[in-house]
Amino acid sequence: MTAKIGYDEVEIGTELPSRGFPLTRATLVRYAGASGDFNPIHWNEKFAKEVGLPDVIAHGMFTMAEAIRVVTDWVGDPGAVIEYGVRFTKPVVVPNDDRGALIEVSAKVAAKLKDNQVRVDLTAMSAGQKVLGMSRAVVRLA
Repeated sequence: MTAKIGYDEVEIGTELPSRGFPLTRATLVRYAGASGDFNPIHWNEKFAKEVGLPDVIAHGMFTMAEAIRVVTDWVGDPGAVIEYGVRFTKPVVVPNDDRGALIEVSAKVAAKLKDNQVRVDLTAMSAGQKVLGMSRAVVRLA
């Protein structure tokens, strides 16, 4: 695969299509099985509250992975992502109901770099709170 977006097609400030990523307790259980991360804060409400959390929370790496999907969907090639990093600022609380939680992600091109690369800054929110800080990806475009 190669990037579908050309370097000359974007400018600083170009906004990527925003997306919402719903998740439920079932999502967390499936992710725990796939990742091998069975920490009870991600599935056991009683334990999560005993350690001071408001409820069960999503895995940080799951939240991070969902957020970068905005970039990989836009560019058309996950292999075009050269660097990606975030700071975890707030947990994504996942209530035990039919709705669960929603991670809302927006992104924009923040800088044009050399070698057809751009820096994309992402904003990830859940329940009105920013859940990822300093969320940035460097992507090589066509």
